[in-house]
Amino acid sequence: MSTLAVGGHGDQIDPIAEAVARKATLAQFFLGDPQAWKGPEIVYRGGAAALKVAAEQAGVTLYVHAPYVLNVATTNNRIRIPSRKFLQQYLNAAAEVGAAAVIVHGGHLGKNDDPAIGFDNWRKCIDGLEMPVPLLIENTAGGDNAMARRLERIARLWDAIGNARGGDTVGFCLDTCHAHAGGEELAGLVDRVKAITGRIDLVHANDSRDAFDSGADRHANFGDGEVDGEALVEVVRTAGTPVVVETPGGREGQGNDIAWLKENV
Repeated sequence: MSTLAVGGHGDQIDPIAEAVARKATLAQFFLGDPQAWKGPEIVYRGGAAALKVAAEQAGVTLYVHAPYVLNVATTNNRIRIPSRKFLQQYLNAAAEVGAAAVIVHGGHLGKNDDPAIGFDNWRKCIDGLEMPVPLLIENTAGGDNAMARRLERIARLWDAIGNARGGDTVGFCLDTCHAHAGGEELAGLVDRVKAITGRIDLVHANDSRDAFDSGADRHANFGDGEVDGEALVEVVRTAGTPVVVETPGGREGQGNDIAWLKENV
C-alpha cells in the first residue's frame, strides 16, 4: 500500500471533505478569490480554530495557496506593496488554520525591467515578513522576465533570498507542468533544483496541455497532456516530499490522478 502523502486542490468551504472525497491525506485551497485583491477569508464552519482541529482529527495536512495576483517582485509600487501586505496576512491566516505552508508564485517584471530589481524586491519582502508558517516559492511556466521560470533565475532568486533575515525558512514548491512548459526537462530535475535551493518542500504534480517550453500554464490530467508519465513519476519519487495534484475534473479527476500516483510511485 502506498505511503505517498498526496492530495488535491479543492474548495475552501470544507477542505477535510475535499481530501476524503479524493482518498487523500492532504488538502490545498485558496482563502478567497485567487484573482482578487482581498485579504484571506476563512469560510469553514466554525472558523479557523474549528478547521485546525478538524484537520488534526482527520489526519489531513492543509496547504494554503496565495492568490495569483500577488507579485512581490514587480517594480510597480501599486502591486508590490499590497502584495507584501496580503502575503503577510495569508501567512498569518494559514497559521491560524494549522496549515503546513503557504505557496506563492515567483512573480515577474516588465519585459524591459532589470531582473536584479526583482530579485532584490524578493529579498526585501522576505526581510520584512514574519513567518508563522513556511513560505514556499513555486516555479512558474511563462514570462520572459519571470523570477522563477528557469533554473538560472531560480538560482539568482535563491541567492537574493539567502541574504534576507529569515531566508533560510523559505522553501520551494516544484510544479511539473510549469517546469515542462517553462522549458526545463523533468528528467533529473529534482537533483538540479536541489543543487540550487538545497530543498524541495512540496511537489505540484500536473500534466501539461501544451508543448515543452510553450510558456503556457494549462494543467491536464495524467496521460492527457504532453508530460511523459515516467518523468513525472521520477520527480515525485525522487523529491520524496508531499504532493498536491492540481489537475482538472475536481474531486473525480484529481481522485483518479491521485490513485494513479499511489499505484505508480
